[in-house]
Amino acid sequence: MSLDSLHDLYVEELRDLYNAESQLLKALPKMAKAASAPELRAAFEEHLAVTEGQVERLDQIFESLGERPTGKKCVAMEGLIEEGKELMKEDAAPAVLDAALIAAAQRVEHYEMAGYGCVRTYARLFGFDDAAELLQATLNEEGDADHKLTELAESVINVEAEEEGEEKEPPRRPASKRKSAAGRAR
Repeated sequence: MSLDSLHDLYVEELRDLYNAESQLLKALPKMAKAASAPELRAAFEEHLAVTEGQVERLDQIFESLGERPTGKKCVAMEGLIEEGKELMKEDAAPAVLDAALIAAAQRVEHYEMAGYGCVRTYARLFGFDDAAELLQATLNEEGDADHKLTELAESVINVEAEEEGEEKEPPRRPASKRKSAAGRAR
């Protein structure tokens, strides 16, 4: 596709998001299965249902534009999902893996929030008020998911991961390096 106008970019970015969400629909069940904490598993399963609704909203927007949602591969989402797959292959303590899954999921959420924020802004500029509202609803959901993941990490998952790690003494810097680092901080 040729990007000769902001409208062309808008459609292309929507296609990118559509493909990103489609990839995520396949990845979320795997992430839920890999999660050991029931709260995290439930959060991934809940976001799967939310993501299905987000794809439906994008379908509505494409229909209103008379455009097709296909034809674009989101390589950024592909990379983020691949990183998540690599994490799931690691030999990790269950809570540590959960903490890693949250970090991977939050990278995804932040990527999506950036994309939806841009296309929502374009929709407003073009006067596509219905599309802007749909995109804002999705942006809100992505923010809510990120917030929920932060709460899970801070209240449960990271605490459990730290407790699992207490059995092993964390590596410490030699005293000479600690002292010099402390001196630099002043």
